[in-house]
Amino acid sequence: MKFIDLFKLSTRMFKARTSRTLTTILGMSIGIAAILFLVSLGYGLQKTLLERITTADSLLTLDVSEAKSGAVTLNKEMIKTIEGLAGVEEVSPAFQITTQGHLENFSADLVTIGSKPSFLKLGGYKATEGALITDENPTGIVVSSAVAQVFDKEAKDIIGKEITFTFFVPIEKDTANEETPAGRAQEEFKKVESETKYTIIGVIDGQDNIVYMNSSALDSLNINQYGQLKVKTRSNEEMGGIRDTILGYGLLVSSLSDTVAQANQIFSVLQIILMLFGVIALVVSAIGMFNTMTITLLERTEEIGIMKSIGASDTAISAMFFMEASVMGFLGGCAGVFLGWLGGVGFNGLINLVASRFGGQSISLFYSPMWFVLSILVFSGFVGFLTGLVPARRASRIDPLDALRYK
Repeated sequence: MKFIDLFKLSTRMFKARTSRTLTTILGMSIGIAAILFLVSLGYGLQKTLLERITTADSLLTLDVSEAKSGAVTLNKEMIKTIEGLAGVEEVSPAFQITTQGHLENFSADLVTIGSKPSFLKLGGYKATEGALITDENPTGIVVSSAVAQVFDKEAKDIIGKEITFTFFVPIEKDTANEETPAGRAQEEFKKVESETKYTIIGVIDGQDNIVYMNSSALDSLNINQYGQLKVKTRSNEEMGGIRDTILGYGLLVSSLSDTVAQANQIFSVLQIILMLFGVIALVVSAIGMFNTMTITLLERTEEIGIMKSIGASDTAISAMFFMEASVMGFLGGCAGVFLGWLGGVGFNGLINLVASRFGGQSISLFYSPMWFVLSILVFSGFVGFLTGLVPARRASRIDPLDALRYK
């Protein structure tokens, strides 16, 4: 029997039993749609989170800070040592000082981080409004969204505003009183009133009152000790060796890539859990399809007897049922992908509508990799094939004489 003849016989039920066949396909599509919707939600949350916290440079960057013991300090000599390590492409130091910012008629206590412009880029920071600090504009600063709120401004409205600062520069002083152990440094602060007017050129998301400033604009403060470093490596393979070397100096080292790896593991478990919920719906749909194929077998028993009596082989009879089940499964997968995508678009639009009314930002909660969509289509066809397995075997074993007498 030719393939085209088998295909025509397999799809004849779309004309003979249209309602039942379409209902079976719809049941399969709901199960597939549930899987696509839930797993795409997991992928979308993962993609949105990682895009907000990472850049290509930040994944190759190590965060270096002093240990609590303070035995090793991040001074200029240590920075030169780290810069000389094999595999280090760039080192971006930063220091932190307490400041008081004055904008229009408001004053607020802030934390200023002085750094190279590359510090923000290596940290994966992105400006929600405006731009990040640059060497071309040393007096341009970036503030967190919390700072804008402190000065009673919207993020977009604070761009271009001029602000002045009062700096409280730490001074290390050795003391020998009884309360402070000998040789330990006790911090004091020197108040420095700056007449320089700084311009706010960018805003980044943040809950702390932090100002990011080009360290070259603070050279007059003569700060020689840094609180943290961003160390960019040339490749991911060299990162481990550089990390171990810096740890050997007595410093603390962490990397965003570790956080990303942990986040990916968590999201992988989440995606599996969400997929299991969708599989439950798919199993119910598969049972319905199996029931449909069983009824089809009973309805075609006499037809099968006639086909066998005129020379149809057992293999051809089995192939007819396998093909019918696979076609229904595949069509259910196609419809399920469309329904899942449509549901994701609708749900995402609803969430963004609510978020916009409360002043939030629009985000994309759903993401479906192409390989996943194709896998779903193949899987749906395979599930359909499995539901036709038992009816196909039973059909191939039917005795022609018994089939012709069947009513």
